[in-house]
Amino acid sequence: MKRLLMLFWLLAPVALAAPQDFNAAKKVAQKIYADESQTFYCGCPLRWVGGKGQADLAACGYEVRKNGPRANRIEWEHVMPAEQFGRALVCWQQGGREQCGDDDQRFKAMEADLFNLKPAIGEVNGDRANFRFSLLPKAEGQHGACPIRIDFKRKLVEPRGQIRGDIARINFYMADRYGIELTTREQQLFMDWHQQDPVDKRELSLHQRIAQQMGHPNPFVTGVKEWFVGYQLGQSKNSSPESVAPTSRDSSDVIGNKNSKKYHLSHCAGYTQIKAENQQRFANEQSFGQFA
Repeated sequence: MKRLLMLFWLLAPVALAAPQDFNAAKKVAQKIYADESQTFYCGCPLRWVGGKGQADLAACGYEVRKNGPRANRIEWEHVMPAEQFGRALVCWQQGGREQCGDDDQRFKAMEADLFNLKPAIGEVNGDRANFRFSLLPKAEGQHGACPIRIDFKRKLVEPRGQIRGDIARINFYMADRYGIELTTREQQLFMDWHQQDPVDKRELSLHQRIAQQMGHPNPFVTGVKEWFVGYQLGQSKNSSPESVAPTSRDSSDVIGNKNSKKYHLSHCAGYTQIKAENQQRFANEQSFGQFA
C-alpha cells in the first residue's frame, strides 16, 4: 500500500497554485470535493449544485440541535481549528483571528491549507467550534443519527470511527509543517487512530487532488513520515528522536540563501530545504533587503 501511495504522488500532474487565503481556498476546495458524496463528520449524502454543497439530512437521520439555517448549509471545517494553529502568533494575541487574517502571511497559509479543510454540516461545524478531539464513551449524540459526540462542558468532540485516521494524519501534517505543538495525550490518541483507520482509496484519491493543488503531499498519508511520541519537526521516517533538533519559528522568521540571494518565510516549503552552510537568518523581510 505504501508503494502505491508514493506512486500516486510521483505520477501526479504538475502542481497548480496553492490558495493564498481562506476565501480562495474555499473556492478551490469546492472543485476538489466536487465528487465527494458525503459530509465529513456525519457521513450524510452530499450533492453539489452551482458550487454549493447540499446535505440530505433526512436520508442520514440528522436532527437539528439548535440552528436550522446553519444545519441546511455546508461549511468548510478546519479539522485542526484556527484557534489551535493561530493562538501562538502575535497577531492572534493582539486581535484574534480577524487580526491574523488581515496581515499575517503565515496564518493565511495555515488557514488556507487545503489538507486541513473538510465539508461539514454548518451546525456541526459551529457546535464543534475549537474543541479538541477525544473519546467520549459516556456522551450521547445531539444531532440525531449523526455519529458525532460533543461534550460542551469539557469542550471535547468524538468523531465517527471511519474518519479518525484521516483526522490523525491531518493533525500530524499541520503540526509538522507549521510547528504546532500536540499534547502527549493528543499524540497518543492520533497514533491509535492512525493505526485503527489506515489510508483507504477514498482518502488517497482526495489526497492526490489536494497535493496537486498545494504542490506537496501530506507525508503522513504517503507513508514518507510516521509520527511517534517525541516526534520532532521535519523528522523523516527513519530518523531517531535524537537526530533532529527542535525547531522554533515565528511569523517573522526569514531565512536567506547566500547563493541564490532569495529568502523563504517559515511557512514556505523551501524554508527547510536550504543547506545549513548557505543559510542566513533575518528578523523580517525588510532586514533581508539589506542582505540582497
